[in-house]
Amino acid sequence: MTPKFTPLKDHDTPIKVLFTGYLCTVGIGYLFALIQILFTHGMADGQFGLSVDDIVYSYYGNRSGTVLEKQLNGAMKVNAPDQERFKIMEWVRDGADLSDYKADGIDKIIEARCVMCHNKDASGLPDFTTFEGLVPYTKQDTGATFESLTRVSHIHLFGISFIFMFVGLIFSFSETTTTQYKCIAIGMPYAFLIADIMSWWLTKIDPVFAWLVIFAGMGMAISFIFMWVTSILEMWFYQTVFINGFGSRYLEWRDSPEASIPDRFMALLKVLIAEFKPVGKYILGKWTECVWPVIKAKFKK
Repeated sequence: MTPKFTPLKDHDTPIKVLFTGYLCTVGIGYLFALIQILFTHGMADGQFGLSVDDIVYSYYGNRSGTVLEKQLNGAMKVNAPDQERFKIMEWVRDGADLSDYKADGIDKIIEARCVMCHNKDASGLPDFTTFEGLVPYTKQDTGATFESLTRVSHIHLFGISFIFMFVGLIFSFSETTTTQYKCIAIGMPYAFLIADIMSWWLTKIDPVFAWLVIFAGMGMAISFIFMWVTSILEMWFYQTVFINGFGSRYLEWRDSPEASIPDRFMALLKVLIAEFKPVGKYILGKWTECVWPVIKAKFKK
Protein backbone atom coordinates (compact mmCIF):
# COMPACT_ATOMS: atom_id res chain seq x y z
CA MET A 1 0.00 0.00 0.00
CA THR A 2 1.41 3.39 -0.99
CA PRO A 3 1.74 5.77 2.00
CA LYS A 4 -0.44 8.85 1.88
CA PHE A 5 2.44 11.14 2.82
CA THR A 6 6.23 11.22 2.93
CA PRO A 7 7.44 10.77 6.53
CA LEU A 8 9.70 13.45 7.96
CA LYS A 9 12.75 11.17 8.01
CA ASP A 10 12.37 10.46 4.27
CA HIS A 11 12.15 14.07 3.09
CA ASP A 12 15.03 15.49 1.08
CA THR A 13 17.70 17.27 3.10
CA PRO A 14 16.82 20.76 1.76
CA ILE A 15 13.22 20.27 2.93
CA LYS A 16 14.46 19.12 6.34
CA VAL A 17 16.68 22.19 6.57
CA LEU A 18 13.72 24.39 5.62
CA PHE A 19 11.46 22.78 8.25
CA THR A 20 14.20 22.85 10.90
CA GLY A 21 15.04 26.48 10.24
CA TYR A 22 11.40 27.46 10.65
CA LEU A 23 10.94 25.37 13.82
CA CYS A 24 14.11 26.74 15.42
CA THR A 25 13.17 30.31 14.57
CA VAL A 26 9.64 30.09 16.00
CA GLY A 27 11.03 28.15 18.97
CA ILE A 28 13.39 31.00 19.81
CA GLY A 29 10.54 33.45 19.19
CA TYR A 30 8.32 31.51 21.61
CA LEU A 31 11.09 31.65 24.23
CA PHE A 32 11.47 35.42 23.86
CA ALA A 33 7.68 35.78 24.07
CA LEU A 34 7.75 34.03 27.45
CA ILE A 35 10.60 36.28 28.61
CA GLN A 36 8.67 39.35 27.43
CA ILE A 37 5.64 38.19 29.45
CA LEU A 38 7.85 37.93 32.55
CA PHE A 39 9.08 41.50 32.09
CA THR A 40 5.62 42.97 31.43
CA HIS A 41 2.74 41.04 32.98
CA GLY A 42 5.18 39.34 35.37
CA MET A 43 6.04 42.69 36.96
CA ALA A 44 2.46 43.91 37.41
CA ASP A 45 2.52 43.20 41.17
CA GLY A 46 5.99 44.71 41.57
CA GLN A 47 7.74 41.33 41.88
CA PHE A 48 9.51 39.34 39.18
CA GLY A 49 7.74 36.13 38.19
CA LEU A 50 4.31 35.43 36.77
CA SER A 51 1.52 34.90 39.31
CA VAL A 52 -2.28 35.02 39.44
CA ASP A 53 -2.03 38.54 40.93
CA ASP A 54 -0.04 39.66 37.87
CA ILE A 55 -2.82 38.43 35.59
CA VAL A 56 -5.50 40.10 37.69
CA TYR A 57 -3.64 43.43 37.80
CA SER A 58 -2.96 43.32 34.04
CA TYR A 59 -6.55 42.71 32.89
CA TYR A 60 -8.89 43.50 35.80
CA GLY A 61 -6.63 46.12 37.35
CA ASN A 62 -5.53 46.96 40.86
CA ARG A 63 -8.65 48.84 41.93
CA SER A 64 -6.93 50.10 45.09
CA GLY A 65 -4.53 52.32 43.12
CA THR A 66 -3.97 54.16 39.86
CA VAL A 67 -2.50 53.00 36.57
CA LEU A 68 0.55 55.24 36.97
CA GLU A 69 1.28 53.95 40.47
CA LYS A 70 0.96 50.34 39.35
CA GLN A 71 3.44 50.86 36.53
CA LEU A 72 5.87 52.79 38.73
CA ASN A 73 5.84 49.95 41.25
CA GLY A 74 5.88 47.28 38.52
CA ALA A 75 7.32 47.16 35.01
CA MET A 76 8.54 50.80 35.02
CA LYS A 77 10.22 50.56 38.43
CA VAL A 78 13.73 50.28 36.98
CA ASN A 79 13.35 53.40 34.81
CA ALA A 80 13.50 55.97 37.61
CA PRO A 81 15.12 56.25 41.06
CA ASP A 82 12.92 55.75 44.12
CA GLN A 83 12.88 59.43 45.04
CA GLU A 84 11.47 60.48 41.67
CA ARG A 85 8.95 57.64 41.58
CA PHE A 86 7.66 58.50 45.05
CA LYS A 87 7.40 62.15 44.06
CA ILE A 88 5.20 61.26 41.07
CA MET A 89 3.03 58.93 43.18
CA GLU A 90 2.62 61.61 45.85
CA TRP A 91 1.48 64.08 43.18
CA VAL A 92 -1.03 61.54 41.87
CA ARG A 93 -2.45 60.88 45.35
CA ASP A 94 -2.78 64.62 45.97
CA GLY A 95 -5.12 64.93 43.00
CA ALA A 96 -2.77 65.21 39.98
CA ASP A 97 -3.31 68.96 39.69
CA LEU A 98 -1.91 70.87 36.71
CA SER A 99 -0.40 73.67 38.82
CA ASP A 100 1.43 71.16 41.04
CA TYR A 101 2.53 69.28 37.93
CA LYS A 102 4.85 72.14 37.04
CA ALA A 103 5.48 73.60 40.47
CA ASP A 104 6.67 70.27 41.93
CA GLY A 105 8.84 69.49 38.93
CA ILE A 106 6.81 66.47 37.87
CA ASP A 107 6.94 67.65 34.26
CA LYS A 108 10.75 67.58 34.34
CA ILE A 109 10.79 64.02 35.71
CA ILE A 110 8.32 62.84 33.08
CA GLU A 111 10.34 64.53 30.35
CA ALA A 112 13.62 63.01 31.55
CA ARG A 113 12.40 59.49 32.39
CA CYS A 114 9.30 58.74 30.34
CA VAL A 115 9.03 60.79 27.15
CA MET A 116 11.89 58.93 25.47
CA CYS A 117 9.44 56.01 25.03
CA HIS A 118 6.04 57.57 25.69
CA ASN A 119 5.74 60.02 22.81
CA LYS A 120 3.46 60.56 19.83
CA ASP A 121 5.71 58.49 17.56
CA ALA A 122 5.63 55.41 19.81
CA SER A 123 3.18 52.82 18.52
CA GLY A 124 0.94 51.26 21.17
CA LEU A 125 2.25 53.43 24.04
CA PRO A 126 0.50 56.42 25.63
CA ASP A 127 1.82 59.90 24.78
CA PHE A 128 3.20 61.67 27.87
CA THR A 129 4.52 64.71 26.02
CA THR A 130 1.40 66.61 27.10
CA PHE A 131 -0.37 66.86 30.45
CA GLU A 132 -3.64 65.76 28.82
CA GLY A 133 -2.00 62.53 27.67
CA LEU A 134 -0.84 61.75 31.21
CA VAL A 135 -4.03 62.57 33.14
CA PRO A 136 -6.04 59.43 32.22
CA TYR A 137 -3.36 57.28 33.85
CA THR A 138 -3.68 59.09 37.18
CA LYS A 139 -7.18 57.63 37.60
CA GLN A 140 -8.15 54.33 39.24
CA ASP A 141 -6.42 51.33 37.69
CA THR A 142 -9.08 49.26 35.91
CA GLY A 143 -6.62 47.13 33.96
CA ALA A 144 -6.53 46.75 30.21
CA THR A 145 -9.06 48.81 28.28
CA PHE A 146 -11.57 47.19 25.96
CA GLU A 147 -9.91 49.07 23.10
CA SER A 148 -6.49 47.57 23.87
CA LEU A 149 -8.00 44.10 24.36
CA THR A 150 -9.63 44.33 20.95
CA ARG A 151 -6.37 45.36 19.29
CA VAL A 152 -4.23 42.70 21.00
CA SER A 153 -6.86 39.98 20.51
CA HIS A 154 -7.03 40.25 16.74
CA ILE A 155 -3.23 40.49 16.46
CA HIS A 156 -2.76 37.32 18.52
CA LEU A 157 -5.52 35.41 16.74
CA PHE A 158 -4.08 36.18 13.31
CA GLY A 159 -0.38 35.87 14.17
CA ILE A 160 -0.31 32.86 16.48
CA SER A 161 -2.76 30.86 14.36
CA PHE A 162 -0.34 31.19 11.41
CA ILE A 163 2.56 29.98 13.58
CA PHE A 164 0.64 26.88 14.68
CA MET A 165 -0.59 26.24 11.16
CA PHE A 166 2.96 25.75 9.86
CA VAL A 167 4.15 23.90 12.98
CA GLY A 168 1.13 21.60 12.65
CA LEU A 169 1.76 21.15 8.93
CA ILE A 170 5.32 19.99 9.57
CA PHE A 171 4.19 17.75 12.45
CA SER A 172 1.51 16.17 10.23
CA PHE A 173 4.32 14.37 8.33
CA SER A 174 5.40 12.54 11.50
CA GLU A 175 4.90 8.77 11.55
CA THR A 176 5.52 7.85 15.19
CA THR A 177 2.23 9.41 16.32
CA THR A 178 -1.10 7.84 15.41
CA THR A 179 -3.62 9.80 13.35
CA GLN A 180 -5.90 10.13 16.38
CA TYR A 181 -3.23 11.78 18.52
CA LYS A 182 -1.99 13.85 15.59
CA CYS A 183 -5.45 15.39 15.29
CA ILE A 184 -5.52 16.09 19.03
CA ALA A 185 -2.03 17.66 19.05
CA ILE A 186 -2.70 19.80 15.96
CA GLY A 187 -6.11 20.98 17.17
CA MET A 188 -5.12 21.65 20.79
CA PRO A 189 -3.26 24.96 20.28
CA TYR A 190 -6.19 26.50 18.39
CA ALA A 191 -8.63 25.53 21.15
CA PHE A 192 -6.28 26.89 23.81
CA LEU A 193 -5.60 30.04 21.77
CA ILE A 194 -9.31 30.86 21.65
CA ALA A 195 -9.61 30.02 25.36
CA ASP A 196 -6.63 32.28 26.09
CA ILE A 197 -8.12 35.26 24.27
CA MET A 198 -11.54 34.70 25.87
CA SER A 199 -9.93 34.47 29.31
CA TRP A 200 -8.50 37.99 28.91
CA TRP A 201 -11.98 39.40 28.40
CA LEU A 202 -13.46 37.28 31.18
CA THR A 203 -10.72 38.36 33.61
CA LYS A 204 -11.42 41.98 32.69
CA ILE A 205 -14.98 41.37 33.92
CA ASP A 206 -14.20 39.11 36.89
CA PRO A 207 -10.70 38.37 38.34
CA VAL A 208 -11.66 34.76 39.13
CA PHE A 209 -10.94 33.88 35.49
CA ALA A 210 -7.23 34.72 35.88
CA TRP A 211 -6.56 31.01 36.39
CA LEU A 212 -7.95 30.33 32.91
CA VAL A 213 -5.30 32.64 31.38
CA ILE A 214 -2.51 30.55 32.92
CA PHE A 215 -4.19 27.24 32.07
CA ALA A 216 -4.74 28.21 28.40
CA GLY A 217 -1.17 29.46 28.06
CA MET A 218 0.18 26.19 29.48
CA GLY A 219 -1.99 24.20 27.04
CA MET A 220 -0.58 26.07 24.06
CA ALA A 221 2.99 25.62 25.31
CA ILE A 222 2.58 21.86 25.88
CA SER A 223 1.13 21.25 22.41
CA PHE A 224 3.83 23.43 20.81
CA ILE A 225 6.65 21.60 22.62
CA PHE A 226 5.22 18.17 21.75
CA MET A 227 4.93 18.92 18.02
CA TRP A 228 8.30 20.70 17.94
CA VAL A 229 10.25 17.94 19.68
CA THR A 230 8.58 15.12 17.72
CA SER A 231 9.29 16.82 14.38
CA ILE A 232 12.96 17.51 15.16
CA LEU A 233 13.55 13.98 16.48
CA GLU A 234 11.97 12.32 13.45
CA MET A 235 13.86 14.48 10.94
CA TRP A 236 17.37 14.14 12.36
CA PHE A 237 17.43 11.51 15.12
CA TYR A 238 14.99 8.84 13.95
CA GLN A 239 17.58 6.03 13.92
CA THR A 240 19.05 7.07 17.27
CA VAL A 241 15.76 7.55 19.13
CA PHE A 242 13.11 5.39 17.47
CA ILE A 243 15.25 2.46 16.28
CA ASN A 244 18.08 2.19 18.81
CA GLY A 245 16.76 4.35 21.67
CA PHE A 246 13.85 4.34 24.10
CA GLY A 247 11.55 5.38 21.25
CA SER A 248 11.76 1.86 19.84
CA ARG A 249 9.97 0.49 22.89
CA TYR A 250 7.31 3.13 22.50
CA LEU A 251 6.68 2.03 18.89
CA GLU A 252 6.45 -1.61 19.98
CA TRP A 253 3.84 -0.77 22.62
CA ARG A 254 1.98 1.48 20.22
CA ASP A 255 1.64 -1.25 17.59
CA SER A 256 1.10 -4.17 19.96
CA PRO A 257 -2.45 -5.62 19.68
CA GLU A 258 -2.20 -6.99 23.22
CA ALA A 259 -1.89 -3.75 25.12
CA SER A 260 -4.64 -1.18 25.49
CA ILE A 261 -4.00 2.53 25.08
CA PRO A 262 -3.87 3.16 28.87
CA ASP A 263 -1.41 0.25 29.21
CA ARG A 264 0.79 1.67 26.49
CA PHE A 265 0.65 5.10 28.07
CA MET A 266 1.63 3.80 31.50
CA ALA A 267 4.45 1.71 30.04
CA LEU A 268 5.76 4.74 28.14
CA LEU A 269 5.47 6.82 31.29
CA LYS A 270 7.56 4.29 33.22
CA VAL A 271 10.26 4.36 30.54
CA LEU A 272 10.32 8.16 30.53
CA ILE A 273 10.53 8.24 34.33
CA ALA A 274 13.48 5.84 34.26
CA GLU A 275 15.21 7.84 31.51
CA PHE A 276 14.77 11.22 33.19
CA LYS A 277 15.11 10.14 36.83
CA PRO A 278 18.53 11.84 37.27
CA VAL A 279 17.13 15.06 35.80
CA GLY A 280 14.13 14.79 38.12
CA LYS A 281 16.36 14.38 41.16
CA TYR A 282 18.33 17.47 40.18
CA ILE A 283 15.17 19.56 39.63
CA LEU A 284 13.70 18.33 42.93
CA GLY A 285 16.89 19.27 44.73
CA LYS A 286 16.84 22.78 43.27
CA TRP A 287 13.13 23.11 44.08
CA THR A 288 13.72 22.13 47.72
CA GLU A 289 16.80 24.31 48.02
CA CYS A 290 15.77 27.47 46.16
CA VAL A 291 12.12 27.64 45.10
CA TRP A 292 10.14 26.14 48.00
CA PRO A 293 11.64 28.45 50.69
CA VAL A 294 10.54 31.48 48.63
CA ILE A 295 6.99 30.13 48.19
CA LYS A 296 6.80 29.20 51.88
CA ALA A 297 7.91 32.67 52.92
CA LYS A 298 5.32 34.26 50.61
CA PHE A 299 2.53 32.14 52.10
CA LYS A 300 3.59 33.10 55.62
CA LYS A 301 3.61 36.76 54.62
